[in-house]
Formats: sequence, structure tokens, C-alpha cells
Amino acid sequence: MKAFAFAAALVLAPLSAQAASDMPTANPAAEGLSAPKLDAMSAAIKAGQFQQITSVLIARRGKLVFEAYYDEGKPDGGPEARRNTRSSTKTVTALLAGAAIDRQVLPSVQAPIKRYLKDRPPAANPDPRKDKVTVEDLLTMSSIAECDDENQFSRGNEERMYLIEDWVGFYLDLPVRGFPEWVPKPEASPYGRSFSYCTAGVVTLGQVVQNAVGKPLPAFADEALFKPLGIEAPRWQMSPLGLAMGGGGLGLRSRDLLKLGQLYANGGQWNGKAVLSADFIKASVTPHANARQDTDYGYLIWLQTFAGRKAWVMNGSGGQKVAIVPDLDLVVVVTTTNFGVRQPHAISEKLIVEHILAAIEK
Repeated sequence: MKAFAFAAALVLAPLSAQAASDMPTANPAAEGLSAPKLDAMSAAIKAGQFQQITSVLIARRGKLVFEAYYDEGKPDGGPEARRNTRSSTKTVTALLAGAAIDRQVLPSVQAPIKRYLKDRPPAANPDPRKDKVTVEDLLTMSSIAECDDENQFSRGNEERMYLIEDWVGFYLDLPVRGFPEWVPKPEASPYGRSFSYCTAGVVTLGQVVQNAVGKPLPAFADEALFKPLGIEAPRWQMSPLGLAMGGGGLGLRSRDLLKLGQLYANGGQWNGKAVLSADFIKASVTPHANARQDTDYGYLIWLQTFAGRKAWVMNGSGGQKVAIVPDLDLVVVVTTTNFGVRQPHAISEKLIVEHILAAIEK
């Protein structure tokens, strides 16, 4: 295997670990990236200009062209570290919902979640509208539940969920969301959905998928997603009742995250074989809700624009990023420990725009 054209000061993964990856590799210049500009990026990271970046990986045209770890030698650092992906886990849950649909154990994204949550005690705040919540409502952060992690006063704020034992029950008990006149109703919102970021809904989606496939979510993830991609030993966080946390905290290697991004770039294929249907991937990256003034939302994935380029982005707190830029056939992974830093997402996005996109020459 050819060595990567990294600066000598960078700490590289051991050759044996590189050989274990089933992604082909290439020199950055061979795939149209400037090695000197990537060296300059690494120098800026090491100088602390981006706070605490722990790894950067880049794939171009399906080939791994850059891989650097900035926490080598630290506990839980380096290429084998299982990174706490935070809310990037939500995108994994979306992929598992897609895998369940591909296997026809979930009929479609229009399936009401209630039929997969039987044998539960009656929910608080009963309302017939709650009975109509679908898989797609949870995939698009637009269910009728009063649930908003970005509002500390919301009854559905995720910090309140962690205080109780039954996280799925927490979501199901939520009242119907209200729409005062200054808040657009779904029918008046772009794409006909009113976005509200809700971790509890994604946790519940994980339970729906688990019940539909008839096996624990981690076992289904291994079977349907991780093993086909060569992803080993993921670290799931668990709820007090033993449900794998589909809303955050999954531990994966940086290289594993790159593979997930490449799966999107490949339209659901890996090494020439379909892991997920192209139709589900296409639907996943189609706008279904407007999350911010300049950002739409697909199926638990952010649809953003970097330097005028459309990107599909897995986001986790602290600025964890898996960014797929389809027009450039580019996949970027940025992991960090910028959890106590102001605007960590802006920091990672600045790194992507000013260094990685700027390094593309052809």
C-alpha cells in the first residue's frame, strides 16, 4: 500500500491499521487536492486555531486521501478510538429505519409508529393526532409532539428525558404542540412540516425499528449496516431500560464515520453491493423540513451549503461532522472535543471551508 502524502509531523495510523480498511487509498494530488494546503491545515490545527480537533479524514472519488489524528498518545485517542459521535448517531438511526423498510418489516416511512409500540401503558395527554404520528414524522423532526431540545422550557427537552427511566414513554406522554400566531403551522411552513429538534423522538424511532425487526437495535445495526461496511465494536449507550440510544452517543472510529459518509456518496452501495436502497438514500437527502434560515433537513441529516456547495451533513455536538459534498465527490470527517467551546459547529465548518474545500484544485 502506498504511503499517504502527509506532512512528516503528522501522526499517522499504523500501517497494519490502514491495511485493515477496505477503502482504497490515494495520494491527495492524484485526486485533485493540494498536499501543501492540507499540511497548512494540520499546522493550523496543531497551533490551536480550531481549538481541539481530534481527527480529520478526507475521501475523494471514493478513495481515502488524507487521515490525521491530533490526539495520538492520549487516552481514547488515535485511529482506534471510538469517537463519541453525539447526535451524529441520529443519522445512523435513520439508516437503520431505511434498512428495515428495505427488508419490508416496516412498510414505508408513512407507517404509524403506534402499531410498533404495543403493550405499553396508556400515554398521558391522549389525542387522536398523536396516534397518527409516522416514521417519517420522526425522521424529519416534525411530529406533533411538544418537543424542542433548543428550548429549555419545552416539556420534551432531552435533558428532562434523561431524568426518568422510560425514555420512549417520555416521548409518548408529551402533549400536542401548540402554534401561536407567530409560529408558522406545518401547512404554512416550507415542505409542509414544522421543524422542532427532538432527541426523544429519535430514541422512540429506535424502539420502533427494534420492535419491527424483532431484535435489539445493536444486533440489527451489525447485521444490516456495520458488518457490510467492516465496522467493528461500536459502543452504544443504553437507556435505563436497556434500549440502545438511537439519539446520540454511539462510539465509532473516525474511519467508520468516513465509511458512513461514503455510503451516502455511493447512493447506498459499498464495494459494489447495495447496503441500502438508492431510493431511500435519495429520499434521505431530499429536503423535508426547513430547520434554519439557510438549512434544510432530510431524514435525520442536515442539508447545508458550504462555500456555495450543497452538503449532506451528520452533525454532533462539539462540532462533530461527517460532510458529504456530492458535486465534488468528497466526504470529510471532523471529530473534536470542543464541547465547552462557543459555536463549535462554526469552528468545524470554518475548517472545512477555509482549508479542505480550498485545497481542492481540480
